[in-house]
Amino acid sequence: MELFSPEFFSALLAIIMIDLVLAGDNAIVIGLAARNLPKHMQKKVIIWGTVGAIAIRAIATVLVVWLLKIPGLLVVGGVLLLWVAYKLLIEDKEHNVESGSNFWAAIRTIIIADALMGLDNVLAVAGAAHGSFLLVILGLLISIPIVVWGSTIILKFVERYPIIITIGAAVLAWTASKMIVGEPFLKPYFANPGIKYGFEILMIAIVLGLGAFVKSKRKSTEKQAA
Repeated sequence: MELFSPEFFSALLAIIMIDLVLAGDNAIVIGLAARNLPKHMQKKVIIWGTVGAIAIRAIATVLVVWLLKIPGLLVVGGVLLLWVAYKLLIEDKEHNVESGSNFWAAIRTIIIADALMGLDNVLAVAGAAHGSFLLVILGLLISIPIVVWGSTIILKFVERYPIIITIGAAVLAWTASKMIVGEPFLKPYFANPGIKYGFEILMIAIVLGLGAFVKSKRKSTEKQAA
């Protein structure tokens, strides 16, 4: 692909659109992971978590050709991401101790979740780049401010509207289900749109249902203890 040609800019525009659509999910998980930390730690967690996540994503992009050959990769990533969505949903601020370990735990959550969720982003960007390493790098650089800015905004809204936590978990569960149905060897089973979308809705319902049940049971236990 010729540098600065119409094809180059059209591919770059496609990558920017991919980042806008897919990086929003990553911004949500960063915002949710940092929400229980003290104010002075939140910005540090967002910055360092994003740096670590982008580093992992850069490595994944370099290895994308090899990653595509691993059967079952999307299924494993999707299942692990479902667990991350569930954990973020049931986290209770009252059960967290404001210590240094929470800072690193939040960063670890961000990096792991972004590595899993970033798989879609990496594959999409690599495909849109058509083999251009420069476009891949530009795509990664573009995603950084999107994720950092988005997660900062989400943190502010989470404090005022806790329902965003539930919405965020639903988005993560939906992303995970899309990864699973996108697995090449499973595609024949999800060829029917009704089955495909039904599965995605089911995964979201299971995560939100389990989260609501655990939180309800926890509150009941706390009332009995009081």
